[in-house]
Amino acid sequence: MTQTRPRPVPRDLYAVLPAVLLVTAAVLVGRYVYTYDDLIVGWPPLLGRWDPHLGPGTPAAVVVAAAVVAYGPAVAARLPWRALLPAVWGATMAWTWSLALVDGWRRGVAGRLTTHQEYLSVVDRWQDIPATLRGFTGHILLHSPDNWPAHVAGHPPASTLTYVLLDRIGLGGGGWAGAWTVTVGATAGVAVLVTVRVLSGERLARRAAPFLVLAPAAVWMGVSADGYFAAVAAWALALLALAVTGRSLWWAAGSGLLFGLTCYLSYGLTLFAVPAAAVLLLGRRGVRERPVLFVPLLLGAAVVPAAFTAAGFDWWEAYRLLVTRYYEGAAGVRPYGYWVWANLACTVLITGLATAAGLRRTGGVLLRRRAGGGRAGSAGTPDGPAEESRASEVRLAFLVAAGLLALLVADLSGMSKAETERIWLPFALWLLPACAFLTRPRGWLTAQAVLALLLNHLLATGW
Repeated sequence: MTQTRPRPVPRDLYAVLPAVLLVTAAVLVGRYVYTYDDLIVGWPPLLGRWDPHLGPGTPAAVVVAAAVVAYGPAVAARLPWRALLPAVWGATMAWTWSLALVDGWRRGVAGRLTTHQEYLSVVDRWQDIPATLRGFTGHILLHSPDNWPAHVAGHPPASTLTYVLLDRIGLGGGGWAGAWTVTVGATAGVAVLVTVRVLSGERLARRAAPFLVLAPAAVWMGVSADGYFAAVAAWALALLALAVTGRSLWWAAGSGLLFGLTCYLSYGLTLFAVPAAAVLLLGRRGVRERPVLFVPLLLGAAVVPAAFTAAGFDWWEAYRLLVTRYYEGAAGVRPYGYWVWANLACTVLITGLATAAGLRRTGGVLLRRRAGGGRAGSAGTPDGPAEESRASEVRLAFLVAAGLLALLVADLSGMSKAETERIWLPFALWLLPACAFLTRPRGWLTAQAVLALLLNHLLATGW
């Protein structure tokens, strides 16, 4: 009788198990060691509450998930590149809209940005935009007269001004604001794909595409303004990648313009300087050949800060006041010792177990490169096919590691205690391309879809 040897445990599961344990610990410690008054979240580590439910978006969400799992990898591999990008945008919108509509039109879309802490609650106070910008910092602190709601006070005024301008052109109300946010936010995955392709090659970009569509982060991308911020930041990096790999200098100007806007949408997104530096390093050959690209890049980056400064808004003073406001509120109560690791559990939930496995492989790629005495190759380096394939993987791993580093800096700063499932969406999107390293993509996509569906149907998420 022949004995069957037990099948070895796939190494990817060694990364998944710690991720599961991290989330489990965050839930148990949050529920049984701390109280609501300590953490100020309803279902730690997430801001929300237990609320099993179905909704009008449920059938569509299941159909979209099944279609992407079944056909996503094959379609991404075969579709012409110019057709793949709009296909990813459309599929991402379908996934995000269907998840949002699980909670119905009012609670899931139209009401998201109209609550008392959100941007639309102050649109009527912006009748005189220049005067409001000049006086913006005077309403940040909690004890100031007519203090801004939490989300308005917690961001530079470009975030609120976006929705004010939508209202001015006739697209007022939560429905239009929600539609704008989902539509723009869904382009973030396209920007990530563009970046990955020009820096690491089309093969890896195509492998990453289905994971960018079916990300659990879509639960919060629809409808949170941070999804819109994520798209702006992602396109800033994408245009920078195009600029350093030999495209028109106009891409550099556009990248700078979006980087400037990013910093006036969210203070924390100044940390996108880390992945931007990674893009410059990966495209260093193009930078050396055309150092003039820094001229349109810096000029573009100066446009938005110059405009807001001329209008009377002081970014640095506002940030100083925000830090005070931050610790006047929930951050003054929420314990750093819990959130510094529970935030990472939130990251697991928005990026999924596939990303945890992909990050293990990302680390492996970088370690093998280091052991070989190499460093991250420059995009466009002409090598043999095998060496170019390995170099492409190193470049992608380096880009993902830069996104992870920015996220970890945000974590250690103490300025992100809770709600990072929403706040860290711009960083989380740059971890998802790690899934390009995975084999058996359909199994991992299934895990991503199941996690997103469970989160959306078992919890009432809020911000």
